[in-house]
Amino acid sequence: MQTVNRLRIDLPISGMTCSACATRIETRLNQQSGVNAVVNLTAEKARVDYDPSQTTPEQIVALIQKTGYQVPQQQITLALEGMTCAACATRIEKALNQLPGVEARVNFATEQALVKYQPGQVSLEQIIDSVRKTGYSARELAEQGREAERARKQALYQKEFKQFWIAAVLTLPLLAQMGGMLTGDHQDWIPRWWQLALATPVQFWIGKRFYIGAYHALRGGGANMDVLVALGTTMAYLLSLVVTLLGLHEQHVYFEASSAVITLVLLGKLMEARAKGKTSAAIEALIKLQPRTARVERDGQTLDIPIEQLQAGDVCIVRAGESMPVDGEVIEGTSSVNEAMLTGESMPLHKQSGSHVYAATQNLDGMLKLRATGVGNATQLAHIVRLVEDAQGSKAPIQRLADVISGIFVPIVVSIALLTFVLWWWLGGDLSVALINAVAVLVIACPCALGLATPTAIMVGTGRGAQTGILVRDARALEQAHKITTLIVDKTGTLTAGTPTVTNVQPAPGVSENDLLAAATALEQGSQHPLATAIVKHAANHGIAAAGIGDFTTIAGKGVSARYNDETVYLGSLAFLMESGVPNIADALALSAQGKTVIGLGSKQRFLGLIAIADPIRDDSAAAVARLQDMGVAVVMLTGDNPQTAAAIAQQAGIQRYIAEVLPQDKAQEVARQKAQGQVVGMAGDGINDAPALSAADVGFAISSGSDIAIEAADITLMRNSLMSVADAISLSRATLRKIRQNLFFAFIYNVLGIPLAALGFLNPVIAGGAMAMSSVSVVSNALLLKRWKAGA
Repeated sequence: MQTVNRLRIDLPISGMTCSACATRIETRLNQQSGVNAVVNLTAEKARVDYDPSQTTPEQIVALIQKTGYQVPQQQITLALEGMTCAACATRIEKALNQLPGVEARVNFATEQALVKYQPGQVSLEQIIDSVRKTGYSARELAEQGREAERARKQALYQKEFKQFWIAAVLTLPLLAQMGGMLTGDHQDWIPRWWQLALATPVQFWIGKRFYIGAYHALRGGGANMDVLVALGTTMAYLLSLVVTLLGLHEQHVYFEASSAVITLVLLGKLMEARAKGKTSAAIEALIKLQPRTARVERDGQTLDIPIEQLQAGDVCIVRAGESMPVDGEVIEGTSSVNEAMLTGESMPLHKQSGSHVYAATQNLDGMLKLRATGVGNATQLAHIVRLVEDAQGSKAPIQRLADVISGIFVPIVVSIALLTFVLWWWLGGDLSVALINAVAVLVIACPCALGLATPTAIMVGTGRGAQTGILVRDARALEQAHKITTLIVDKTGTLTAGTPTVTNVQPAPGVSENDLLAAATALEQGSQHPLATAIVKHAANHGIAAAGIGDFTTIAGKGVSARYNDETVYLGSLAFLMESGVPNIADALALSAQGKTVIGLGSKQRFLGLIAIADPIRDDSAAAVARLQDMGVAVVMLTGDNPQTAAAIAQQAGIQRYIAEVLPQDKAQEVARQKAQGQVVGMAGDGINDAPALSAADVGFAISSGSDIAIEAADITLMRNSLMSVADAISLSRATLRKIRQNLFFAFIYNVLGIPLAALGFLNPVIAGGAMAMSSVSVVSNALLLKRWKAGA
């Protein structure tokens, strides 16, 4: 069967005003053959996976535009290398500008290119490849691109802010007209021609955005909030215009209603944009922690250079009080480093030669010299940012209902408004009253709150998690974590510190301690298992080097065997030695009862001895288990150790249920068994052998100090090496889901109550418009309260 090579593009989308817009774009894209798309209203982006044999990026962009929205031009800055004169810059600029949809300016003095391009017509890889084909090299200055996007949004916000104040100045005199209505005086305080002069620019200049948005939506075969606002305000304006032009003094005019609705909706959008900007504040704060420049040693000189110019292998100098510019390995100096910004752990960590440090962490009290191992997008910080942005761009299952409703919301509201108009006119006979009540229905209905309810909470929740060392892969995992009823934990490295040490060496009669250690280190020398590392390190401390072996074999979860000194030697659990036919195996019950892992060595001719290894439980493991149990989560420990050792560790951790002598492949089976019993299962582990179980669990938690395979298989990565972080992740999930439910309740109840009240004539269009504007703001503001969540709470 041929494998389909699917590609992914992230496209910014402008023009979306509510969740109905996002739903319509997503639906249209997913109708395209070979396309799987998710549209995020809050981030204003579409993530599109597509089969290049069935569609192209250009077709995807065209489809979005046909639906009535735009894929705005993007701007990036490229750092160029290899230019020697202005002619070089001219040649690069010409090559870039020949690409479709690209506008480029190359600055020879700064050795940079400012490139504007149309996503879908050309990719960043094609732009960089075009530079390379001219004989130069280029790389993206990612932070500059991010800054440009922030500047674009800020400029747009400032423009709309000015328009709001113009609309407010023109509308305030009209609102003064309402004072007389409240006192029963229906005489015009302002001449109607003046009212017309004030209302017209608000309607057609300030309100132009709603007409444009409505046109694009209707042309694309759908409807959105712009349709409701444009239709409602136009009805009120046109009625007032006709009354004014025909001189029908006995009829009321409603210029204040049309103008006030536009002004209030614009105010709501400004407040919403401001609040939405705060939802990604956690990521922005992380990015700003990384210094702009780094002090490096090159050619015997110490230079301060921009971090964008750093390369792997550079030697950097970081003084006390400065932040690390890169990921690296300390080659000189000692200091304490604050890694709270990445792990959430407040206690500084001691760093010395050989220690690893990470970009954006703070050097506290000494000078460090380090060799860069990760720069730019290869740092731990960049990985965190990408992971959080991926999570914020994903969609939680709970959002599906809101998406369905948003897709049909506007047509239903228009139908209710039409019915309101017909019934009021038919029963009351007053055209203006019927029209105004229909307008109130149109302007109070708000699909935006429904669309913002879930993604804003997800964005704040994942951002807050990143600040405390909890990295969520996608929104589904964050939602699912609050349902966990059973948490399965691996013993080594999860419950325990993961730094085992040899505590006892008990050679059999006639065997020396050095001979036992020599045999053990020979068999374990190539293994990365923590127990093997402990044995090799212990032997090295006693001056014992590893000897050569042959015919090495690993028996997963049991032990190893190899030819050593002309005989086959077995190393592993005592049960494994018995299966292998090793005679006269010593009793290890006393050592196992102390919570130590006991390893035996021997051949079919003789038993060589025992080695006991202790891996103490983490200081906070017992407290973490108790907290999880208080939260209603049952904790089950799995270990490959014998029952005596497992029982001792379980007792120390406060765990009632444990399963000993579990093979790696059996961990996933235990997860499946728990799920078959109706449990929602979480799995916490750190090793390669935990990866199948992490994938099989409803939610997998990986300790960041563990293997890359385990982290890749997990749904949530815990930067702090503590089981307490699992409890924190579940707590964060519950807090996020509470906010989502509150937001959905507010959004639903607002529309369920507001629309009938407007239809029954209890709400003036101005009041209705104000309520609609505030509904979205209230939802986003409620989501922002998640910033108050604290780990350990």
